[in-house]
Amino acid sequence: MLTTLSIKNYALIDQLQVNFTNGLTIITGETGAGKSILLGGLSLILGKRADLSSVKNQSEKCVIEATFDIASYNLKPLFKTEDLDYEPLTIIRREILPSGKSRAFINDTPVNLDSLQILGEHLLDIHSQHQTLQLTNDDFQFQVIDALAENGNLLQGYSSNLSEFKSLQAELKVLQTKKAEAIKEQDYNSFLLNELIEAKLIVGEFETLEEEYETLNNIEDIKEKLSFSHELLSNEDAGVLTNLTEIKNQLSKLSNYKQAYKDIFERLNSSLIELNDVFREVESLQDQLEADPNRLEVVNNKLQVLHNLMLKHSASSETELIAIRESLATKVSESEHLEERILQIENQIKSIELQLNNDAKTIHDNRVKIIPKLISQLENLLATLGMVNAKFNIELSASDSFYSNGKDDLAFLFSANKGGNFNELKKAASGGELSRIMLAIKSILSKYIQLPTIMFDEIDTGVSGEISNKMATIMQQMSKSMQVFTITHLPQIAAKGDTHYKVFKEDINEVTQTQLKKLNPDERIVEIAQMLGGSEISSSAIAHAKQLLN
Repeated sequence: MLTTLSIKNYALIDQLQVNFTNGLTIITGETGAGKSILLGGLSLILGKRADLSSVKNQSEKCVIEATFDIASYNLKPLFKTEDLDYEPLTIIRREILPSGKSRAFINDTPVNLDSLQILGEHLLDIHSQHQTLQLTNDDFQFQVIDALAENGNLLQGYSSNLSEFKSLQAELKVLQTKKAEAIKEQDYNSFLLNELIEAKLIVGEFETLEEEYETLNNIEDIKEKLSFSHELLSNEDAGVLTNLTEIKNQLSKLSNYKQAYKDIFERLNSSLIELNDVFREVESLQDQLEADPNRLEVVNNKLQVLHNLMLKHSASSETELIAIRESLATKVSESEHLEERILQIENQIKSIELQLNNDAKTIHDNRVKIIPKLISQLENLLATLGMVNAKFNIELSASDSFYSNGKDDLAFLFSANKGGNFNELKKAASGGELSRIMLAIKSILSKYIQLPTIMFDEIDTGVSGEISNKMATIMQQMSKSMQVFTITHLPQIAAKGDTHYKVFKEDINEVTQTQLKKLNPDERIVEIAQMLGGSEISSSAIAHAKQLLN
């Protein structure tokens, strides 16, 4: 229920804060006093788009804030879905900045208008004579029937199964497409995979094989140059090592004379040690060299295989080829298991489809049983509201398709006149008749489900005093299980309220402002007397007002 409303800098409202209670709340005021401003502010709370032109002082921001007691509304799942902090006393705030930018908050968490509208539908229902489209909507009509049929739990289970059913159907479609593609690619992918498996890929092998190939392919030239180097190093008469050894011996004799001689001796000795290591390495390399035409052919073939594979797969290394091999292995494996997964999903779909059909049948049967009761209640209520000839014909037919709420097609037909033809509500009922039908339906619904706070905006326009009294009685009965607001010009309705607020204009510092005031018992008598007899209040009007209130 709506517990508080605060409006600042909006239209003709400078600052307004009001607390509301449960039951039936009456709002009255002269035409043009600002009742539409109040509704406009509440509409912003429900997610209506903001307009800078509605801001009173456009150099300051406009703030509209409402607090709702939602402890009994079972909205925790909705808050979780929308990723919002749940609070039993939930605060919704809208701000319109001087720049024209609008912001919205739920419990101080910034939200977009979509989230605000989703939550708003569960908190406040503003209904006027010109807002009856909901009544002609199939979803709403089903909601009415299912509330009376107590299909709530069944529909939850059905909805959950339908969601899984559609998800599995979508997955099956993807898998079947993959299967069709896999059939075309299976042989080729298997061929490519086998090629890569047979290549026995090793990271870094290509570079190693290239080195071995160059060695084996140029072995005679390598032998020749290593032999020549060996000879130059080791020749007993003119070899590098022989000469350097002699130089070393000569310098060793000078090393005691001067430090410079000793330094050059040590340098030469170091070089000789390094050169001896080089000589031994050359000898070792010579020993390792052996012509092997067979190995050369093996290396050449392996290099050719790797080169061709890299070229075929646009790869630059064995690492990339290995990654491609793993990818192909996954594709081939998936292809082999597709049929198994498809069969599994098809069986799941059949099982869920059976459950959906069973649930849809139960939902349908429950609806069929309750429709006569709904028609009877509607026609009886409308008769009390002056529509004695109103008749309904609610046709329910089973469909082959799974809808979001079962497998039924619905025709909600209406006839306003005796002997008249049945037709769709939007074609057969006038605006005033639709308002009374909506009131009757909301009244019936309030006995079966927790409805959001409802605000009737002058739906009593054009009805007689007797009928308005019946409308007020219905609203009063509804308010025993929910919060009801009604904006009215009729004293018969105003007198039925638990609380009464008056909207009026007041000039403050030569600026017209809209105010909202809760009336005390005496002020309420005066207000209803004015509604009865105009601004000139007679004693009979006062007496009549007291009589209505009593």
